[in-house]
Amino acid sequence: MAVGLLGIGYGFYTAPKDIKEVEALLAAETHGGHAAVKHEATESHEAKSEASVEKEQEATEVHEADPSHDVKAESHAGVKQEGTETHEGDAHAEHEEHLTHVLHQLQNKPWAALYVACIFFLLISMGTLAFYAIQQVAQAGWSPVLFRVMQGITAYLPVGSVVFFLFLVLSGLHFNHLFVWLGEGVTDPTNANYDAIIAGKSGYLNFPFWIVRAAIFLLGWNAYRYYSRKNCLAQDEADDNLNYKKNFKISAGFLVFFIVSESIMSWDWIMSIDPHWFSTLFGWYVFASFFVSGITTIAMITLYLKSKGYLEHVNTSHIHDLAKFMFGISVFWTYLWFSQFMLIWYADIPEEITYYVTRIQLYNLPFFGAVVMNFLFPLLILINTDFKRITWVLVMAGTVILLGHYVDFFNMIMPGTVGDQWFIGVSEIASVLFFLGLFIYVVFTALTKAPLLAKRNPFIEESKHFHY
Repeated sequence: MAVGLLGIGYGFYTAPKDIKEVEALLAAETHGGHAAVKHEATESHEAKSEASVEKEQEATEVHEADPSHDVKAESHAGVKQEGTETHEGDAHAEHEEHLTHVLHQLQNKPWAALYVACIFFLLISMGTLAFYAIQQVAQAGWSPVLFRVMQGITAYLPVGSVVFFLFLVLSGLHFNHLFVWLGEGVTDPTNANYDAIIAGKSGYLNFPFWIVRAAIFLLGWNAYRYYSRKNCLAQDEADDNLNYKKNFKISAGFLVFFIVSESIMSWDWIMSIDPHWFSTLFGWYVFASFFVSGITTIAMITLYLKSKGYLEHVNTSHIHDLAKFMFGISVFWTYLWFSQFMLIWYADIPEEITYYVTRIQLYNLPFFGAVVMNFLFPLLILINTDFKRITWVLVMAGTVILLGHYVDFFNMIMPGTVGDQWFIGVSEIASVLFFLGLFIYVVFTALTKAPLLAKRNPFIEESKHFHY
């Protein structure tokens, strides 16, 4: 966490503060190829000038023979001078606009890196919470020995929610330019920044409504997390199954709330970064990404605790089932990735296809690299039944899956915030280190606060003796 904080601070400190710094950075980047280009341009200019000398001499003779030459020349010179000044003015304005755009992108970079890591770890805990609720509603007999691990991971949700909500508030206060629809004048027809498409969505995409929705979602998720854990702990000391039945009911209600709020959340917090583009599959796509990340985190922490002598009732059959979910949801994510990509690419509608053109042209390596990390690698490794029970194989597969889905969120957020000014640098690595450190600290602290076995769960004996 300390190293991450230092790196985050360094990222903000080194971000350009004005257009002059942007010009210096761009000049430094292009300096290597500038000399060669200039040399080629000089040679071309010299060749052209030799060929044009004779034409200029002939034109001079003709003009001198024309009595009206002086009048025409003066008129032509005046028009040419005015045209040159206008052209230079337009070019200068375009150059200034380009530099301002790049300035915003480079200033966005540390913010965007922080945002990717912040939302990624928040949604890992959300994916775990959704998986826990599904186990409750399904009355699954294999998973109760893992409930306290899941509750430990979801302990990050309150902390992550506070940090994330503060980030959204700072965005609304214009501390960054991550959400272009929050920009000044974008909905005002008289303003130079007016955007007709964003203005058409302003009834939904406006800061008060947006931040209220975020508060409702975060409070709803945290309320379920709090009461489900409270009931689960109370069940340990109870003489009946009343607390278990309460959890069943609130879990069913939560899943209805979750599936609606998750879709809207994905539009509000990720898709609105590219407000001209939309996809009806996006909510499911984002869900698949953080759901498999949450399940993978459960498996990784379970394996770690098991290696330290805890979770005595967890056996290879439990690990095998977690690995099956890792494999299955990875395939599900790939199905959604391909469905979204194929339908938009095949339709070739300019307003839609630009989303993928940007990522293929500017983010080629992370864009297709995510497919390899999130589909090909899990497919080739976890399709083998025996591999699903081998610890080092699962740790390797889990590490690649988590990194791959971080890259997936990177692909969703960075192109709309920093454009072509991206690279994995200090800001990105430091942001991941900080939130990873915070996540580990909160989760493992929570795991020490209660017994690691849900003693009075009605299915706990079945779970202890689960074999596949």
